[in-house]
Amino acid sequence: MYDGPVLDNHLHLDPVNGRGVEAAEEFERAGGTHLNVLNKPSWNLVGEVDDEDGFRETFDITVEVTEAADEVLPGRARPVLGVHPALISQLLERGYDPEEAADLMKAGIDVAAEYVASGPALAIKSGRPHYDVADATWDASNEVMRHAFARAAEVGCAVQLHTEGGEDFEDIAEWAEAQGLPREQVVKHYSGGYIEGPIPSVIANTDDLERACGGEWPFFMETDFIDDPDRPGAVLGPKTVPRRTATLADAGHDEALRRAHVETPARVYGIDTEATL
Repeated sequence: MYDGPVLDNHLHLDPVNGRGVEAAEEFERAGGTHLNVLNKPSWNLVGEVDDEDGFRETFDITVEVTEAADEVLPGRARPVLGVHPALISQLLERGYDPEEAADLMKAGIDVAAEYVASGPALAIKSGRPHYDVADATWDASNEVMRHAFARAAEVGCAVQLHTEGGEDFEDIAEWAEAQGLPREQVVKHYSGGYIEGPIPSVIANTDDLERACGGEWPFFMETDFIDDPDRPGAVLGPKTVPRRTATLADAGHDEALRRAHVETPARVYGIDTEATL
């Protein structure tokens, strides 16, 4: 039976409004070992952002709570930092035009790349709105995402993407490659069990995980826990990935679990989840 590392690839810890490190402790008690902690949207942590300093404040909060989580885990907690794609809509409502909004968001991506290059961050977060927007907003968002690919290629890291749903993201993988970033370093957050193009980070629903385990492609497991006291357990609670891992192990999916928790992290992020236990 599988008894190796257990990684939640996309989880939020909010020390300002939520439980913060207490959620990581709950993850650990359930059998979790490793976390990739995504910064919450800047407006949730620091309010309106109009310059690089606002992004730095957002990222510093996330780095600090991730370091606290790292202390309570048998493995490692690492920050993944970037700009939530829904920020563009907020900026437009505040009077920015799409090009100005994209420029500010690119500046946030540049700051995230600095945090990767200097050490504390593992990867960059970017994407595009998961809801309908005007063509100019869509084009500007795609330009921000391409910028994230270019910066990730420069600093040598992966990019986690927040996008619309679906299975065909081959065009995004090709955009990354055009910017010098291998497609295997593009991760689609909140994926179903299979997608075309990037690496799927599969939301830990039973049906999606069973589909992923039934194939041979690389994948991650995630909860997208948002650490919001008004929505406890949303999207999925911190115990979910360890519990789903145990259930899948009981069902004989040891090879797939090793793929999700050991092989794919090594392939995408260059991390050794076994050596850090």
